[in-house]
Amino acid sequence: MTTPGSADVNTRWPRAEIEEALVAFQEAGVRAAETGDWSHFSACFHEDADYIEHAYGTFHGRAEIHEWVTRTMGAFPGNVMTGFPMAWWVIDEPTARVICEVRNVMPDPGDGSVHEESNLTILTYGGDGLWACEEDIYNPMRFAAMAQRWAAVAEQHGRLPADGAAFVARLTRGR
Repeated sequence: MTTPGSADVNTRWPRAEIEEALVAFQEAGVRAAETGDWSHFSACFHEDADYIEHAYGTFHGRAEIHEWVTRTMGAFPGNVMTGFPMAWWVIDEPTARVICEVRNVMPDPGDGSVHEESNLTILTYGGDGLWACEEDIYNPMRFAAMAQRWAAVAEQHGRLPADGAAFVARLTRGR
């Protein structure tokens, strides 16, 4: 399989196959956000895939990816995010990679304001409709600041869940 930074050139998979896997990946993200069942997401990866998440570490294999994403997205702010649509993407056919901007969208906190933060993602295709690697690149401080802004408005409107209040309390204690 091709891994990030590898000089391997894709000679195995046509663009249409990579595009189909990307559509399935996006649909899995929608299902996971709607249901809270992150097995839809983790099923998009090969059994031996890697997930590189700069704030949390590197996860090896579908089982580790599933455990991490379930834990992370089951807690604030992940558990209130309503979607993860891609703002744009580029398919680099020679390396079987997709580079994209993923929007992490929070729900209306009660006043109609929009709160979201994006990350750049590099997906490396591994064949059979599955991904060999995902790497997320973002600024964790910007995510935390966005979550705090959302929480402040949500609290004013009685929409801040208890784990959101605890999250904000942990962040503000650290100052």
